[in-house]
Amino acid sequence: MTAPSIRTEPAERRQVAALPWRRGAKGLEILLVTSRETRRWVTPKGGRMAGRTDAWSAAQEALEEAGVEGVVSEAPIGTFRYLKVLKRRAPRWCVVAVHALEVRVEHPVWQEQAERERVWVSRDEAVRRVDEPDLKALIGAFEP
Repeated sequence: MTAPSIRTEPAERRQVAALPWRRGAKGLEILLVTSRETRRWVTPKGGRMAGRTDAWSAAQEALEEAGVEGVVSEAPIGTFRYLKVLKRRAPRWCVVAVHALEVRVEHPVWQEQAERERVWVSRDEAVRRVDEPDLKALIGAFEP
């Protein structure tokens, strides 16, 4: 008699994100970028980088995707989950640790400028534009 095979789901992928923010004339502002494929409004995010802290990796994603630099929080302000749908692979759940990034420099030209839009909006508008419920909640509760 052979043992039944056990099918397991792939492990959740761990990612990092930055929540770029600043104090504008009308109060707290959040910087959102569009995703490359679906053009949805998101925060800069990506994979963890070997040999780097998650906070450093989040800051690097913000530089590449949104062209901003600043002071990043070492501890995440929270996490959210989303289903990453890839063109040639099965969808996979991702867990994203979000690090606040107080923006000090906004570059007029940046690495992914041709692939993304960026926009500064109020916290309430950021909550309206973002699709992921857990990310909406994180942005809505964010207090620098």
